[in-house]
Amino acid sequence: MAAPPQKKASLAILDDYANVAPKHFAHIQDLRIDSFPDTLDPHKPSDLDQLVRRLQPYQIISSMRERTPFPAALLTRLPELKLLLNSSARNAAIDLRCAAERGVIVTGTKGLRPSDPGSLARLEALPPPSGFSSVVQHAWALVLALCSRLPRDDGALKRGEWQSGLMGSLAGLTLGVVGLGKLGTGMARVGALAWGMEVVAWSPNLTQAKVDQAAESVGCKGWRCVGKEELFARADVVSVHLVLSERSRGVVGRGELAAMKNSAVLVNTSRGPLVDEAALVEALKEGSIGGACLDVFWEEPLPEGSVWRKTDEWAKSEVVLSPHMGYANKGTMERWYQEQGEEAGRWMRGEEVVNRMS
Repeated sequence: MAAPPQKKASLAILDDYANVAPKHFAHIQDLRIDSFPDTLDPHKPSDLDQLVRRLQPYQIISSMRERTPFPAALLTRLPELKLLLNSSARNAAIDLRCAAERGVIVTGTKGLRPSDPGSLARLEALPPPSGFSSVVQHAWALVLALCSRLPRDDGALKRGEWQSGLMGSLAGLTLGVVGLGKLGTGMARVGALAWGMEVVAWSPNLTQAKVDQAAESVGCKGWRCVGKEELFARADVVSVHLVLSERSRGVVGRGELAAMKNSAVLVNTSRGPLVDEAALVEALKEGSIGGACLDVFWEEPLPEGSVWRKTDEWAKSEVVLSPHMGYANKGTMERWYQEQGEEAGRWMRGEEVVNRMS
């Protein structure tokens, strides 16, 4: 049963770093909109208290993926909250059971190109078509930047230097994919077709039949399912594409890093805690692996004193970093916020929301 129409409501937009969201809510009558682009972590007591003070007056909150988690400790202190708008189809950082118990509706987004001409016309950019992902694009951009020495040579050239080192070729090397879902398959497809890389894959329940099916789905063949130890020992590039859970946390640890070639590169565009941070820092400082490409971190945004901000730490390894940008392409962000605005409009009119998560 739909709720009665809302006469007036207030909306808090959280963590909209690029200021994309407001225009997608501006058309909703009787909705007051406030934006809070600075991220607070409710797992820290001081941040939790500040978040509660900030969000207590609002009936609607717009969140961007896991940038601000919504554990029970936060939800139980927001008595006015009625609608929590989430970006993407899932969010492990929201306590959905607690939200449901408190009568808070949680909605998700699909990020697909709209079929409605009016919605399509209002988008400034389009999300990638089905079957393609900006995460895969960004992961390869990081790898190419590292192997081609682009960040290092860009800086050197601007300082007046010329050819201070040699780039590395990817052709014919071995790509190890940890997690062969949609993103892992996309990553492997590019490596195999663009540079003729040999593809080996591992995840806890992966079989050769599943690997063959994934390869065939993207016009490839010859990919191999191997054991975890063999993957880390053989691969020249290891790319991690697992969903973070208690089971997968730290799946790349000291042993896996020690097994890697001293020229091999680790790529993580999934979630920081999939990798043992202390072990990775140690490996990079010692130069026991060739380098790392990281788009995700253990605490986001990076705190001021983070070791990843200390550019002089990596004299023996190549390190290329980006601020969790893989999914943050303009088209997808525009569409996610457009979908949130549509859901908020339905709720304000007393209609059923479409993409309900709780």
